Amino acid sequence: MSKSKLIVVEGAQGAGKTTTTDYLRNTLKHTNLYRLSGISDSSPAGLEKSAKMYYDLLEYMKKMENLDINLLFDRTFFTEENYCRLGKKSYSFTEVYNDLLEKFSKLDFDIYYITIYLEDETLFEERLKRDGKVEPAYAKFSGDNSIEQQREYLKMADEVAKKYPNIKVFKVENGKDLVKTQEDLKNILFVQEVKLWRY
Repeated sequence: MSKSKLIVVEGAQGAGKTTTTDYLRNTLKHTNLYRLSGISDSSPAGLEKSAKMYYDLLEYMKKMENLDINLLFDRTFFTEENYCRLGKKSYSFTEVYNDLLEKFSKLDFDIYYITIYLEDETLFEERLKRDGKVEPAYAKFSGDNSIEQQREYLKMADEVAKKYPNIKVFKVENGKDLVKTQEDLKNILFVQEVKLWRY
């Protein structure tokens, strides 16, 4: 069994994924960070494009098994499923999602699925006042959209935890002081391997 970690961080727009993944990348040794944006095509033709992208991504993950490298992803196919469940795209991704998730669960990594969320949903409005971030046409930045996304992500996390006990599923509340969030992340990932962490 590989000792390398495969970490997926998901969450609504404004929840703090960028800050979280930057912290993990700069703290956890031997870690590659991948920040995905997904396919912009929200028409039915986008289903084929998205499926190809994420199946290719899983193939890449598999090739990285047993190389002593941790893989850290800011968004993956979970995002696509979330947006499709909420009707942001004109197709269902669920069949592909279920197959991807099954294959994902069998990868030879120590797998973590972390959902970043805000207990105080009113914080989204302030956090979404961001400069320089490109807004996807099918998911405009708004507090209401983020709240909707967050509630679905939390449901998805419960589903994954129930069906795949080998995937370590965590929900991390990120509305508190940043240092406390970082401590929560350390408590999740810091398992008897002191040398994994940079101080």
